[in-house]
Amino acid sequence: MALAETYAEIVASLPDDWTDLELDLRIFDEERYIDAATFLTQVNAQPYSKHDWHWRILIAHRFGHAASSQATHGTLKLLDDAGIDGEIVVREVRVGRFETQYMPNRPESVRQEYLKLRNQ
Repeated sequence: MALAETYAEIVASLPDDWTDLELDLRIFDEERYIDAATFLTQVNAQPYSKHDWHWRILIAHRFGHAASSQATHGTLKLLDDAGIDGEIVVREVRVGRFETQYMPNRPESVRQEYLKLRNQ
């Protein structure tokens, strides 16, 4: 199964309130490592050294300091299109966390707009 398809199935199986996802990625042809690494810079994949898996990818659902889910799907699709085969394993999923925003001295209109955007 293609990497992008596998990723889409993983995301579809998660509850709607997932916030963070950690995946490990391994490619089958290690001679294509540099090619794959070039594509994976778009999602800031973290390479492993001396490990059975090649990269860890951190993904954020709606907020956070990680690659977006859409960018990750697109990058994995690029790997598929380039003929780079591999496999993905879910290492950790976090659910139920929420974004906090420190807003002292902000007008009420800013607070209401923030709530409106986040409660969609």
